[in-house]
Amino acid sequence: MKKLRVRTVILSDIHLGTAESKAVEVNHFLRHVRCEKLILNGDIIDGWALQRGGSWTKAHTRFIRIILKKLEKKDTQVVYLRGNHDDVLARFLPLDFENLTIVEDHIHESPRGRYLVLHGDVFDTVTKNFVWLAHLGDWGYRALLKLNRAYNAWRAWRGLEYWSLSKAIKARVKSAVSHVSNFEDHIAALAKSRDCIGVMCGHIHTAADKYYGDIHYLNSGDWVESLTAIVEHHDGRFELLHYTDFLRDYPLPAEEPTVEEFLESDLLPAS
Repeated sequence: MKKLRVRTVILSDIHLGTAESKAVEVNHFLRHVRCEKLILNGDIIDGWALQRGGSWTKAHTRFIRIILKKLEKKDTQVVYLRGNHDDVLARFLPLDFENLTIVEDHIHESPRGRYLVLHGDVFDTVTKNFVWLAHLGDWGYRALLKLNRAYNAWRAWRGLEYWSLSKAIKARVKSAVSHVSNFEDHIAALAKSRDCIGVMCGHIHTAADKYYGDIHYLNSGDWVESLTAIVEHHDGRFELLHYTDFLRDYPLPAEEPTVEEFLESDLLPAS
């Protein structure tokens, strides 16, 4: 099986436990990637959704087993950062289990310099100070995603390509555009105050690779709609990967493997 070999992989906002989580796709991505460090930058498991009943599938369990297998083989350092949807972890941090570290924030030492890594909800006033409103907003977002699924089922029946209603709203509503811009500006300023040359975050489900002055701003997006990841190559170069592009080199198999086959393939030597 062909593998993409990189120094670091950064994923965020997978939201396991929700019907909208693209767990099959992120599992396929992880099976075809080998890295020295895997950064899971918050909202990997959606505790809010699970409290309401949630939607946990075999694909969600497979994701956990893939991570455990990487830890068992001891060839990947895993750094898990608390998000707002998995904020139950906050009371236990920091935690350190050999190759697994669970923290609030993290300094990543790249060949080019220091990068501050954090989920990013610290700059979301609603999330921090109005938890009930954040939960209400999350309910609205889930309802929008359900409507989006129904609409895109109709588009697929008509032979049309996927179109994201929530992304369109985020791109066109002035307040949403302003919120994203302010978030990015504040988080870049924090990185500079911590003597870092860049910052990696998630939270707002808006993937990005750009500069704010001399600060390199990276957002790994999400695995609900964007299906994006940040990878760091061995020369220190960062790249924003879109899953649709990744599939061109690493296509999905005709049949989904069983759990046993799935895990056994990760035990075989990489080609």
